[in-house]
Amino acid sequence: MSKLTSAFIALGLFASITAAASALAKPQGNVAGIMARKQVPVLCYHQIRDWKPTDSKTNKDYIIPVAAFKAHMKMLADSGYHTILPDQLYDYLTKGTALPSKPIVLTFDDTDLDQFEVGRTEMKKYGFKGVFFIMTVSIGKKHYMSSQQIKQLSDEGNVIGSHTWNHSNFKKLSTAKDWEIQLDKPTKKLEEITGKPIKYFAFPFGVWNTQNLPQLHKRGFKAAFQLADKRDANDPLMTIRRILDSGYWTVKNLSNSIKHSF
Repeated sequence: MSKLTSAFIALGLFASITAAASALAKPQGNVAGIMARKQVPVLCYHQIRDWKPTDSKTNKDYIIPVAAFKAHMKMLADSGYHTILPDQLYDYLTKGTALPSKPIVLTFDDTDLDQFEVGRTEMKKYGFKGVFFIMTVSIGKKHYMSSQQIKQLSDEGNVIGSHTWNHSNFKKLSTAKDWEIQLDKPTKKLEEITGKPIKYFAFPFGVWNTQNLPQLHKRGFKAAFQLADKRDANDPLMTIRRILDSGYWTVKNLSNSIKHSF
């Protein structure tokens, strides 16, 4: 064997060892690595309005009064929290990319107009950005956001995500027609509105099942958000946890929940 051949073999072996070491150092798609990282707090909001006499006790968990929402946003700012967006969260989970101190993700489901009129206004006071998961059947209807308002949120640096067409239970979707109606068409509509790719999804009712998660991967979603159930140990990016900022919670309740839930 010539010296030149030996050198090439050694060089190839060194490259293989280097690549292997690099792969171990950067988990990226490594599920164990993702699961090992400390979870970032993710809050979930629905309606931001004062309670009505007709609101049930259960519904009040999903309806945060305006004054409470304002107080909660102020507490987050005063406590030094910094909002991050899903791309930052994804890079942190897959590559360990550094995040600002006390990172938090603010998410809003269901397209409610008060999220634009109250949520956006309060967040802007503190330089906060959020993720708005849009149910496309409601766009432009009374008490819901218009296409123009959704685009404005996107243009201002917030992220628009999918929340199906009409809030269908993800676990009950099964046919090609289901996926077309609940995922494909909403994605296309939101991309037409924002001019940007739609890469994040939130499960209606927060519910999901393992057998349907491949449908999200197939369509190029980078991550999906549930509520407070345990993450799927084999697919944590598609089962990122959130907690509801309950309408019953005081500022102290929210602060404690953020610290103890993640």
